[in-house]
Amino acid sequence: MLEKLKEEVLRANKMLQTERLAILTWGNVSARDEETGYIVIKGSGVEYADMTAEHLVTVKPDGTVVEGACRPSTDLATHLVLYRSFPCAKGVVHTHSPYATVWAQAGQSIPCYGTTHADYFKGDIPCTRAMTPEEINGDYERNTGEVIVEAFKGIDPASMRAVLVQCHGPFAWGDSAEDAVHNGIVLENVAMMALRTKVNLGGGQPLISDDLMKKHYNRKFGPGAYYGQR
Repeated sequence: MLEKLKEEVLRANKMLQTERLAILTWGNVSARDEETGYIVIKGSGVEYADMTAEHLVTVKPDGTVVEGACRPSTDLATHLVLYRSFPCAKGVVHTHSPYATVWAQAGQSIPCYGTTHADYFKGDIPCTRAMTPEEINGDYERNTGEVIVEAFKGIDPASMRAVLVQCHGPFAWGDSAEDAVHNGIVLENVAMMALRTKVNLGGGQPLISDDLMKKHYNRKFGPGAYYGQR
């Protein structure tokens, strides 16, 4: 079942280690099949080097396991909320990549200082509010997804394909599992650049102008996009 999708999800999960977005087992990637609505996600705690298609789990949108002997990732419920709430998300990645996690632990959005950031993310990358004790001690992983959705009130998830969960780490999404990882790689690099801009230059740097930010985002993703080959 969904063998092609499993191959993609397997490759994407292995990319977390080769692209240095995750060490040990600190990350997970999933993807949604548009025809069935089923989601394929890595098994909980599986080492990337040892991972095969047998370690992937297929679930229904409500989390019911359809196929797979492993327990699904502990972050599954968060992924499911994002798929339900963000129709543009066909793949989701969660990591604890160092620079993005620094911003998450500080509870700060990543400011858009320049065009490298604006090429992928239309404005500051948001950070969620702190979760309440009730949310943490209740259905924690589902509530993590809900605070992400709350942070996107007034923000288009199709043009801001990443978020920081306060005191936790980043999530990103895309048109596929591999596209989600691609966005996670960009997120980590712009997080590093923003941190160095802020710390090394003493703070107070001007943000990118709105016109320049929109120009760079729109030339790649806007209605008249002209970046890359046809």
